[in-house]
Amino acid sequence: MSNRLIHAAACALVASLIPAAAMAQSRIFNTAKTKLEQGKQIVGGTVSSNDPDVYCAMASSGFDFLWIEMQHSPLSYSEVARMIWACRGSAAMPFVRVPDATEGDIQKATDMGAVGIVLPMVESIDKVKNAIKFAKYPPIGKRSQGGGQYGALWGQDYRRLANDNIVIVAMIESPAGVAIAEEIAALPGVDVVFAASTDLSSFSGFKQGEPQYEAMVTKIHDAVLKHGKKLGGPLAWKDRHGYTFFQGPGEGALIRAGAKMSLTGANVDGGRRGVAATEGAEKK
Repeated sequence: MSNRLIHAAACALVASLIPAAAMAQSRIFNTAKTKLEQGKQIVGGTVSSNDPDVYCAMASSGFDFLWIEMQHSPLSYSEVARMIWACRGSAAMPFVRVPDATEGDIQKATDMGAVGIVLPMVESIDKVKNAIKFAKYPPIGKRSQGGGQYGALWGQDYRRLANDNIVIVAMIESPAGVAIAEEIAALPGVDVVFAASTDLSSFSGFKQGEPQYEAMVTKIHDAVLKHGKKLGGPLAWKDRHGYTFFQGPGEGALIRAGAKMSLTGANVDGGRRGVAATEGAEKK
């Protein structure tokens, strides 16, 4: 074989290996992030209960992710870890709204398998930088390696892939946060900026629909889209332009809605109308 043919064969072999290596390097197991990057809207159900059965029911009901509420609930990290593990393999990705951007809160959330960190009450850039720092491994951040169930959930190559899979959501809930919306949206490492509808009203004194309120929302909207980040808000805002990330209802609201549907004779279990469901055969 001539040197030219040998060289051509070697180049072909290297070229055939590059796509596989690149694919292995950039494997995204966070399906919610994949949908966001594809420009799709994603919805997360809100979880405040520590019951694994409730968690699994919501995780298997069609939500893209679950907004696990650790800021405004008594949920402990050990309880949430058990819930995530009990429904491992479900379609909904576990996102955790942490109490604050502390190393302990974020480290525990990621170690137990959360692939989304929702950061409340952002009123300073340093707070967002801390969240990124503690959620990401070096060289991007300073997340330390330790114990946890993340490897069993997402694969033994988790350490190499985690930075590309974890989503950082920065919540703007006050006029102080609105004032730095441009800086938040411009910060590398922020994936989603969330306009917190109720707290924007509570902290500003203006109601949805009032010019002053809508001016704040518009400022957030324009800054986020300008910097190519994803824009989040309540599910009620699904038809507002530019929004792709939504917090859905909690388990209490869903139970009430399901009960009302059942009592009106609606077919909520997926069976044939007029035919009773087989006991023990409910969808999980």
